[in-house]
Amino acid sequence: MTCLYPGTFDPITNGHLDVVRRALKIFDKIIIAIAKSDHKKPYYNLEKRKKLVELATKDISNVKIITFDNLLVDLAKEFKINTVIRGLRAVSDFEYELQIGYANHALWNEIETIYLMPSLKHAFISSSIVRSIVTHGGDVSSLVPKEILPFLKDKTCM
Repeated sequence: MTCLYPGTFDPITNGHLDVVRRALKIFDKIIIAIAKSDHKKPYYNLEKRKKLVELATKDISNVKIITFDNLLVDLAKEFKINTVIRGLRAVSDFEYELQIGYANHALWNEIETIYLMPSLKHAFISSSIVRSIVTHGGDVSSLVPKEILPFLKDKTCM
């Protein structure tokens, strides 16, 4: 069985990878679906975010990386997948994700959302925290996969 793991991944973090590894204990395959999300004004362009995710997951089998710019339910229907994985770090994440999950279910009643928590050591990591630290010249080596470290300071496409 395959699931979708959607997000902006701006950039991918160790918390994201932790959720991927946990999801692979439940699902045979994961499609990481990187949203264009222009309304969120991503720090990195879509092509670079995809490349960073590819680098970070190159040693994890059964992971496919795609990009999308449409409704998640339409993407799920296109791939004939009715299960979405979402990561939760805190109660504030749950409130937002619950609303999104209900909205998706209202659009397509066959879609299900499964919420996974990252390990405690990754629970505080968010892409926005990583971006802030990178912007100020800080060390994010414990927060992101080592494969993407050399590429984070350069906002241009790889």
